[in-house]
Amino acid sequence: MPPLTLPANHQRPPVALFFVLLGICAVTAIDPPAGRFSWALEVVPGLVEVGIFAAIFKRFRFSNVVYIAIFCHVLVLVYGGVYTYAKVPLGNWAMTAFDLSRNHYDRIGHLVLGICPAFAIREIYLRVIGVKRGAWLYFTVSSVALAIGAFWELLEWWVALLVSSDVGDDFLGSQGDIWDAQWDMLLVLLGAMFAQALMNPLHDRSMAAVCDD
Repeated sequence: MPPLTLPANHQRPPVALFFVLLGICAVTAIDPPAGRFSWALEVVPGLVEVGIFAAIFKRFRFSNVVYIAIFCHVLVLVYGGVYTYAKVPLGNWAMTAFDLSRNHYDRIGHLVLGICPAFAIREIYLRVIGVKRGAWLYFTVSSVALAIGAFWELLEWWVALLVSSDVGDDFLGSQGDIWDAQWDMLLVLLGAMFAQALMNPLHDRSMAAVCDD
């Protein structure tokens, strides 16, 4: 696929998001309450994701919706990495305010893990592979997002085996729930399904803005 040439003003939003995100990561990595190692375990996978999209930016320009989704996804990872998922203040507040049994920020993180990649997956299927819009596209995007969520659970398991038990427990964020991995994968799937059901028109308009230039 030949490199995509876009006017400078169309390149600014993702470039601006990139540098804002790097600044946020740099500031939060200075002295996070959870420790730099825990911060790195949570945030580095997101930075790898950002690096991949940055590396292919000149060859394949995704729509702005995709870059905004990636930005939001990494912000969720950063917030969890600063405090650990089981101890983020937002989750603690919700636990007290709504009389919850646990800090549910980890659930939010996995829901976002389904929402955000769904846009990139859908865009690849539409613009690169040429899949037609319809039920099969919806099903396939949801299935790939679920596969990503399942792989993330495997990654959490491997990391928990390799690092010290306290850091591993913080990284898993299961908080004693034996069904945590299953809940996480379900939320990834629901996130991908809801993202497509609610935001496909917005995503289509964002793709049209790139493809028309």
